[in-house]
Amino acid sequence: MTDARPSKPLFQDRALQWRVGTDQAIGVLSTPLTTVQPGKLGVLIVVGGPQYRAGSHRQFTLLARRLAIAGIAALRFDARGMGDSSGEPRQFDALDEDIAAALQAMHAARPQLEQWLLWGLCDAASASLLYVQRRQDSRITGVCLLNPWVRSTQSQARTRVKHYYLRRLREREFWTKLLSGKVAVGALLELARSLRLAQAKASRPSGTPMSSFQDQMLSGLQGFDGPVLLILSGEDYTAKEFLEYTAQRPLWLEQLARPNVTRIDVALADHTFSNDASHLQAEDALLSWIASLPHAGQRQSGPSLHSAPEGS
Repeated sequence: MTDARPSKPLFQDRALQWRVGTDQAIGVLSTPLTTVQPGKLGVLIVVGGPQYRAGSHRQFTLLARRLAIAGIAALRFDARGMGDSSGEPRQFDALDEDIAAALQAMHAARPQLEQWLLWGLCDAASASLLYVQRRQDSRITGVCLLNPWVRSTQSQARTRVKHYYLRRLREREFWTKLLSGKVAVGALLELARSLRLAQAKASRPSGTPMSSFQDQMLSGLQGFDGPVLLILSGEDYTAKEFLEYTAQRPLWLEQLARPNVTRIDVALADHTFSNDASHLQAEDALLSWIASLPHAGQRQSGPSLHSAPEGS
């Protein structure tokens, strides 16, 4: 007879509240229940864009629990003005206070933690590098960047021309519509405009200050000696735009080629790794990378939580 009793839980979710200035922030801390000695490494899941701590298709919830099962505490939180946190919404390039306060709240809840990894997707990856650049926080020992947001007018145009218009120009359907008059003149004008922008030079006049958020991200990468994991989705325009943007900028290429940067490509993944295979591949890559770090002393394995009950 099969024992129908539920198995012993491998992680624990705990709601946390803390102050960010005059506002109240909310987060969920996932912690391991199976490690004999609490680990000293924690992961802060930075949430960017108009979303809250669960993430698209519960991506952040599943990630935090997978990390907890592997013996690593993980906090996912609502930035001010999002989810259950009070205050006015902030853009991704203005999350320094939110990240710093979340780290402090995590340390208060888990005093044994001494080192943190920042994990961010899209503009949260950008926010993570901006935090590293601006705060010089010695507690941050590594960053994981998924499909970083570096959009500029030129990079958007290059990506659109290379990955949309060139594909369309090879399709018979496009020429059939063009000859039949079903392709609007506006679409052709947009193609011409994109080509002009794509061919523009990416160089910066000498003496121009590094003031754009992309430049600050580069500065953060340049000044960070800890390990960096870069995960790019094969079927995502934001990832393609990142590659187009950095390919035109030697300083970016130089930094991405440093030995402390590890790049993983997930060929069939979309922007949020929404299918199970790509989601697990991204999680596995993160855990393998953590296990290779000098400070990684926790158990780095554990089952997927795609069947775990819905959580906040």
